[in-house]
Amino acid sequence: MSEQIARGSFEITLTPGEGVFEGTGRFDFVKTWSGDLTAQGAGAMFSAGDPAAGAAGYVAIETVRGTLAGREGGFALLQRGLMDSDGVTLEYAVAPGSGTGELVGLTGTLTLDTSKGHSWELTFRLPD
Repeated sequence: MSEQIARGSFEITLTPGEGVFEGTGRFDFVKTWSGDLTAQGAGAMFSAGDPAAGAAGYVAIETVRGTLAGREGGFALLQRGLMDSDGVTLEYAVAPGSGTGELVGLTGTLTLDTSKGHSWELTFRLPD
């Protein structure tokens, strides 16, 4: 299993839902991934805090289905974002054991650059 890098961008559509309690939010979303990963994604995001004051966080889980490195299949992405006086931290990881089809055994992490839309880079491994 050698490490590989995939790059591209995605378009996202968010649909607000009801938060669980005051100070929380929920969004359902769909994504279209393009570049080295051509796929459709869908998921749910839960947030808490006060983004207007610069202090908030979110977690999300997304299922992705498409083609990566010439292999068709799916996987789940786990996401966590934090915003505070130190700045913004975003973490994305492929959920262990979530690969399906020709992506069984997929592992990896994703970085997101929001300064240029939604540009991403996925560092990943697939079984030979």
